[in-house]
Amino acid sequence: MTTQNMTLNLKVWRQDAPGKKGKFVSYIAKDISPDMSFLEMLDIVNADLAGQKEMPVAFDHDCREGICGMCSLVINGKPHGPDEGTTTCQLHMRRFTNGDTIWIEPWRAEAFPVVRDLVVDRSAFDSIIQAGGFVSVNTGGAPDANALPIAKEDADMAFDAATCIGCGACVAACPNASAMLFVGAKVSQLAKLPQGQAERPERALNMITQMDKEGFGACTNHYECTAACPKSIPLRVIGEMNQDYTKSLIFSGR
Repeated sequence: MTTQNMTLNLKVWRQDAPGKKGKFVSYIAKDISPDMSFLEMLDIVNADLAGQKEMPVAFDHDCREGICGMCSLVINGKPHGPDEGTTTCQLHMRRFTNGDTIWIEPWRAEAFPVVRDLVVDRSAFDSIIQAGGFVSVNTGGAPDANALPIAKEDADMAFDAATCIGCGACVAACPNASAMLFVGAKVSQLAKLPQGQAERPERALNMITQMDKEGFGACTNHYECTAACPKSIPLRVIGEMNQDYTKSLIFSGR
């Protein structure tokens, strides 16, 4: 395990604006502590660039606690880097060694156009969520926790799907840039709960239709999505979504 500070060779994707031609630019990251997170390392690099009056590298971040999903980087060809079940902000520099060359680039998908450098526009995910509609709930005081009996197996499966943070790593990892794991997680999460039943027949149909409109590819069972997912969303959510989608097509007469 690395214990001393490191010097790293970075190859960073730089792109001035959407539609502009981009390229990899080389930078040297000096005096990097193995206890730093990957984003803290980029902060050091940007501080050096600012000191040289150069434009800092643009990258997304927010909570830096593995919750928000904003830290969307492809590191050495892997979304969120080499560690499984880990977001970029939780990846520590001890995972690398002194003198390593690290390639850093944004998500690569037609539906995620580059805004600048390492930042992509993921509003396509928002459109898919909006297409899913609302969830019917009664207004008033919060019901007792035991008022709605839910089988533990269903509750656990709903919770597994609900851990999706919408980062888009599944899309970046898929050769087809498919969003099926993301959509499957959102559909399956509600399909397992009583509150999600009223709109269930339309939800999968509407969300998949919107997914196709946004330009995401189809799933062809590469399984790269779940391997790259920082929350390890199970593949079963895709199958469950496909079942709801088929039922929706039959009931709607399409």
